[in-house]
Amino acid sequence: MPAPIRLRELIRTIRTARTQAEEREMIQKECAAIRSSFREEDNTYRCRNVAKLLYMHMLGYPAHFGQLECLKLIASQKFTDKRIGYLGAMLLLDERQDVHLLMTNCIKNDLNHSTQYVQGLALCTLGCMGSSEMCRDLAGEVEKLLKTSNSYLRKKAALCAVHVIRKVPELMEMFLPATKNLLNEKNHGVLHTSVVLLTEMCERSPDMLAHFRKLVPQLVRILKNLIMSGYSPEHDVSGISDPFLQVRILRLLRILGRNDDDSSEAMNDILAQVATNTETSKNVGNAILYETVLTIMDIKSESGLRVLAINILGRFLLNNDKNIRYVALTSLLKTVQTDHNAVQRHRSTIVDCLKDLDVSIKRRAMELSFALVNGNNIRGMMKELLYFLDSCEPEFKADCASGIFLAAEKYAPSKRWHIDTIMRVLTTAGSYVRDDAVPNLIQLITNSVEMHAYTVQRLYKAILGDYSQVTEDEVLDILESVLISNMSTSVTRGYALTAIMKLSTRFTCTVNRIKKVVSIYGSSIDVELQQRAVEYNALFKKYDHMRSALLERMPVMEKVTTNGPTEIVQTNGETEPAPLETKPPPSGPQPTSQANDLLDLLGGNDITPVIPTAPTSKPASAGGELLDLLGDINLTGAPAAAPAPASVPQISQPPFLLDGLSSQPLFNDIATGIPSITAYSKNGLKIEFTFERSNTNPSVTVITIQASNSTELDMTDFVFQAAVPKTFQLQLLSPSSSIVPAFNTGTITQVIKVLNPQKQQLRMRIKLTYNHKGSAMQDLAEVNNFPPQSWQ
Repeated sequence: MPAPIRLRELIRTIRTARTQAEEREMIQKECAAIRSSFREEDNTYRCRNVAKLLYMHMLGYPAHFGQLECLKLIASQKFTDKRIGYLGAMLLLDERQDVHLLMTNCIKNDLNHSTQYVQGLALCTLGCMGSSEMCRDLAGEVEKLLKTSNSYLRKKAALCAVHVIRKVPELMEMFLPATKNLLNEKNHGVLHTSVVLLTEMCERSPDMLAHFRKLVPQLVRILKNLIMSGYSPEHDVSGISDPFLQVRILRLLRILGRNDDDSSEAMNDILAQVATNTETSKNVGNAILYETVLTIMDIKSESGLRVLAINILGRFLLNNDKNIRYVALTSLLKTVQTDHNAVQRHRSTIVDCLKDLDVSIKRRAMELSFALVNGNNIRGMMKELLYFLDSCEPEFKADCASGIFLAAEKYAPSKRWHIDTIMRVLTTAGSYVRDDAVPNLIQLITNSVEMHAYTVQRLYKAILGDYSQVTEDEVLDILESVLISNMSTSVTRGYALTAIMKLSTRFTCTVNRIKKVVSIYGSSIDVELQQRAVEYNALFKKYDHMRSALLERMPVMEKVTTNGPTEIVQTNGETEPAPLETKPPPSGPQPTSQANDLLDLLGGNDITPVIPTAPTSKPASAGGELLDLLGDINLTGAPAAAPAPASVPQISQPPFLLDGLSSQPLFNDIATGIPSITAYSKNGLKIEFTFERSNTNPSVTVITIQASNSTELDMTDFVFQAAVPKTFQLQLLSPSSSIVPAFNTGTITQVIKVLNPQKQQLRMRIKLTYNHKGSAMQDLAEVNNFPPQSWQ
């Protein structure tokens, strides 16, 4: 049989193929020759044939028939055969195939081989594709090689030990003695792999984490030597000594210093030196600074050091590299809740990023801009965000409009400004706004009597029939123009005709004109419009005595939330909210209110309801979904609440969270230092709580929840529900969305207002429901780790 062609010749031949079919034909022809050679047990050219087979495997063609040939090469005594055999095993075999177990004895023999390069091949293969059974059998040999004096073998053994720990975590203690000594090695390769091994052990075991915290001074010393050392051509990269080792050490320090005061104190100085002495003109320096910033923000570092870290991120925002700007915005978004003031200093730079051409940077800048909004900068930030809303791509409009609505509701300096902002968003974003935007605007207007005249002139087309303050003829001219306009839809004409009809009870001089307009549309080709006109004509002719009652003004709209009473429009300093009207207790049996049922969720015999809820049209079982939170409450036939005795005095207290506030800013504009908490983290869903305290009423805590999703698919129909003991009052505002985007590309925000007049420790029971991967998900959790600053 003629000698097979060499690997280089095969590569050259395949590259000459002009079409995919021609290449496939060449590959099939060569595979047939290789199979024939394997069947003839040709030991001379087995190595060459396996090498060619691996190249074809890299091109995407099947090469599984070469697996056993790889094992034969591994058993060979020639190093060249072993090298190709081990490479083939790493590429063609994995733990899902039983063939790989046949390699265990060969690898064990090679781990004890007299040649370090053969030992290195065995370590690489075990560290790449070793199964849990192989790792258990060969862990002892790996541990022996960790203690050898050969630096080449120690670094490979350390990386192999990482794989063994991942496959069999209970073998971690076997490597503990040898791992401590690795940090005394002078060889940078061994140091690098030892830090990787330490990091893996600390991440997987809390006991190991506590044990290795004593190594922090030694790690600090190694990092300091890297910074202060002079030029070393062996390790220098763009003027920085071994940046790869520096990054690995910084990551390990971040893990060791998390939630530990002593370790954090020991590394503060070295982190400051790295942050100030690292050159930023090259990307290598930026990588080290980024890891330094992440370490500073994750440990219990000093306030000055955190400000330094945020200033570094601020400089990153000015970098020409888009990737650096993106990671800076992402990092600032994570730290804005804990270091709000420091991030505020870079507000202008962040706002400038809204004009970036890159959509990823633009989205991160938008999210960070909303996080920076407070009562002091609400006007300026809204001006920039409204400009962004006007010019941004369609995929940004929905999120931007939702964020503006939430910020305006929370920090609006006046009702007039609030109304102007919402109307500007409605006219700019159009169909991209939330479904509840228009109802919320109408509810805001109906509760702001003093703003009716101003609002009518801005929104006459929508609400002129109820709140007109202009001349009668002008009003009718405008509405008639809507009726005859070719741009008006059937629904719009119906609204306009109804508005004209309702004005007939308020306009005295133009009633005949209104009758004429209505009668004209009695013969309209539009069935809906014709029906309205005929019915309105009947009102004029047969039921004129009932017309004024039927066309009565709309009552003030009340916005009912899931938890708690009617929501009160929140302002920020220029107008005081109207007090919530309190009603006497009912004299007869009433259905159990939904909100008070929620307050029962945490139980307790000494808890009494302190807040009346808005009346609902559902019976006592309407709150059944939320009553399920404890699971032990009878949901069928719940007894009605006993009537309150007439002699029992009502509890004297403000009607709700926002009553009685003065004209000062409603909530703290400056971060109060209240740390945020993770209330829930499971199945890729993470719920974080951030806190604010009222300036004028210390008993009010505003909790902003942020829901993020780290899975690969969106979570839809997301609903967050909460309950507190009866000694608290809770109000749950509308969420920003019902979809939690995948890959942490966005968050859902929702505001909870809690009144805690007795300054008791805050407890909360939460219920989460959503759809994910086609399944309906539901989970319960209890949050008891509220920081003392949030309720004391």
